[in-house]
Amino acid sequence: MTTIDKTAEVPSARSGDDHVGPLLEVRDLHVEFHTRDGVAKAVNGVNYSVNAGETLAVLGESGSGKSVTAQAIMGILDMPPGKIPQGEIFFRGQDMLKMSYEERRQIRGQKIAMIFQDALSSLNPVLTVGYQLGEMFRVHQGLSKKDAKAKAIDLMDQVKIPAAAARVSDYPHQFSGGMRQRIMIAMALALEPDLIIADEPTTALDVTVQAQVMDLLAELQREYNMGLILITHDLGVVADVADKIAVMYAGRIVETAPVHEIYKRPAHPYTKGLLESIPRLDQKGQELFAIKGLPPNLLRVPTGCAFNPRCTMAQDICRTDIPALSPVTEQDGTELVGRGSACHFWKETIHG
Repeated sequence: MTTIDKTAEVPSARSGDDHVGPLLEVRDLHVEFHTRDGVAKAVNGVNYSVNAGETLAVLGESGSGKSVTAQAIMGILDMPPGKIPQGEIFFRGQDMLKMSYEERRQIRGQKIAMIFQDALSSLNPVLTVGYQLGEMFRVHQGLSKKDAKAKAIDLMDQVKIPAAAARVSDYPHQFSGGMRQRIMIAMALALEPDLIIADEPTTALDVTVQAQVMDLLAELQREYNMGLILITHDLGVVADVADKIAVMYAGRIVETAPVHEIYKRPAHPYTKGLLESIPRLDQKGQELFAIKGLPPNLLRVPTGCAFNPRCTMAQDICRTDIPALSPVTEQDGTELVGRGSACHFWKETIHG
């Protein structure tokens, strides 16, 4: 996989924008789902930010709250049963949760775009890919069908779909899984957004195609200086493209770190377990490590640290007190920039 040089000089912002600060900032976000069986607290006080040209990878197993957080940012939560009782979502300094529906709609697609994980179900099977790509230009820019089709072909060329002019009239089922994912990326790029949220963009793709898709995303991000939130459960796909990582478990962020630091020295037992479960070439024939148990039912989250029933380091305090996301330091007390851990025993994890 190609490693993108994030240190090279890039434009600080899109033309016409004078906002200083993070492109996106999520503050103390809570999301609940009210069901017949009770209230499922899917997101519990999430905080993170993304700058222009920066990639944040959000990691965790299914049910950890990664996609729900993204849906709250995009404004596509089903409400009801969903509800945002608390929190703020700032995009270029404006709180989107205080915007009207029409104001959110103007941002969605034009300023913030999302790539969904299942391209086949996200694309309309009875419409050509060219029609679906062109719809962005017809609706948002008022282009004619002819001009929108030409734009669709340009987008397909941009995401490296062979023979784009000949395939623009094909239907989604006529493309391979990797090509369909490229079409989803093209749809997200159509209006040149400032931020893209990619929700499991390599799910169900083989490793070679995964690498191609990730390289394409990184290349396009570099070209447009976009912010990118990459949602995944696989630490293996983010090593060469992410700048920083937020690990989620049971609706909370349990660890944050610059990408290479988290691989060297995880500061939370859950992150350590995720890393140990990645297949390694030097362990051929050995049994893969697996974190015991299952993620908790969000209707009945364990008291204390939600990870305690699965944690090999859990002690009495873990079953009673919820650990705050605290700064991580070296043994001499020097704070590690960008590092945080929500574990009572992070020192034993990182230094042990």
